Amino acid sequence: MDLNQELERVAGLIEWRLDELLSSEPAPSGQERLIEAMRYAALGGGKRLRPFLLIESARLFGVAEVDALDAGAALECVHCYSLVHDDLPAMDDDAVRRGRPTVHVAFGEATAILAGDALQTLAFDILSRPSTHGDPSVRVELIGLLAVAAGVQGMAGGQALDLAAEGETLGPMEVAKMQAMKTGALFSFACEAGAVLGRADDLARGALKAYAAAFGQAFQLADDLLDAEGDEEAVGKAVAKDAGRGKATLVALLGVEPARARLKALVGDAEATLAPFGDKGGTLKDAARFIASRRA
Repeated sequence: MDLNQELERVAGLIEWRLDELLSSEPAPSGQERLIEAMRYAALGGGKRLRPFLLIESARLFGVAEVDALDAGAALECVHCYSLVHDDLPAMDDDAVRRGRPTVHVAFGEATAILAGDALQTLAFDILSRPSTHGDPSVRVELIGLLAVAAGVQGMAGGQALDLAAEGETLGPMEVAKMQAMKTGALFSFACEAGAVLGRADDLARGALKAYAAAFGQAFQLADDLLDAEGDEEAVGKAVAKDAGRGKATLVALLGVEPARARLKALVGDAEATLAPFGDKGGTLKDAARFIASRRA
C-alpha cells in the first residue's frame, strides 16, 4: 500500500470515529443546528494528516492502530475547530474550505463560533475518557500536551502573532517562530502523543519532536507556496491571499525558488531525525516527502 492509499485508509478510520463521536447521543432539543454545524466542520473532507502522524508515531512503539484512534480523533477536533475560527470574517475571512462553503457561510457566524468552541472542548472530553487509554496518567499527560499546543504558547498564540504581523516587516526567524506556533504545534503534539501512548523513552521522544519541528516547517512552507502558485479549484480554497493581505511568509521573504530549496532541506532534516527508528520510520519519511510535493 503506497502512502496515498494509507492516508486515505486512516482518514476513513478517523472519519468513521468522528462520525460516531458526534452522533453517539441524540442532540438535546434546540441544539440540533449546533450539532449539525459541528458535523459539517469535522466530517466530509481533509487528509487527516495530524491524526495520521499520531497513529504512525505510536506504531513505532508497538501501539495498535485502534488504541491510538481516539487520541487522533481528539486532535482532529482541535484542528477542525481552528479552521472554523480561522475562516471567520474577523480572522482570515474565507468563504470556501475544502471546496464547499465555510461553516460561518453555511450556518452563520454565531453558530460557527459555537461549533468551534464545542469541537475544542469535545477534544479534551475524548482525551479524558478511559477508552482513550487505560492509564489515567497517560490521559492527563495527553490533555496537558494538547492544551499547550492549542493555547497561547502554541496555535492560538501563533495566530495572534500572524494577525499582528499583517503589513509588518518580519525577518525569517520571526516568521519561523510564528509559524512553528500557529502550524507546527499540532504536528508536534501528534508525534509526541504517539510517543506518550507508546511510553517511549526520552531519546525516542526527542527524535519525534525534532521530526515534527522539521515537518511542521515544511508543511507551512509548502502551504505558502500553494497560496502563491496554486490553483484555487485544486487547492479547495482561495489562493493568493497572503500577498494581498501583506502576510508574513517565508515565500514572500525569500522568493519562490529559494523557498523551494528550503523546503527540500527541511524534508531532508525530517528524514534524518528518524534514523534511530531504522526501517520502522519509513512511513514517516514518506509523509515528509508527500507534503513537499502536494498540490492541494
